Amino acid sequence: MSLSFDRALGLHEQALNFRADRASVLANNIANADTPNYQARDLDFASVLEAQQTGADRPFQATRTHARHLDVEGFIDQAAGLRYRIPTQPSVDGNTVEVQAEQARYAENAIDFQASFTFLNSKFKGLMTALRGD
Repeated sequence: MSLSFDRALGLHEQALNFRADRASVLANNIANADTPNYQARDLDFASVLEAQQTGADRPFQATRTHARHLDVEGFIDQAAGLRYRIPTQPSVDGNTVEVQAEQARYAENAIDFQASFTFLNSKFKGLMTALRGD
């Protein structure tokens, strides 16, 4: 009998990857808080979860057949759930980062990451116990 980690761990592995990616995006927003015209972005958990459940997470394949074609990097970000945030109080220089709100989101994401990690850790402990036959 083979052991399938995908079946054993479910969506929790992808949730941990999502939290790590979101931490990177939020840290990038905080780092660019003083950059004029920088647009704050965030990952949309609902769209990423929906893509996982419907199987729409297949990688986007594009072929650049002409030198004047647009680069698809920005479009891939949008397809992956990366969205621009609408600020409650935009700054005069066009920057949409609200530092305190970003820090709060970063802290909330860190707590969610720790919860997902703790859950996966308990799953692995259960699998190890089952493999050892304790």
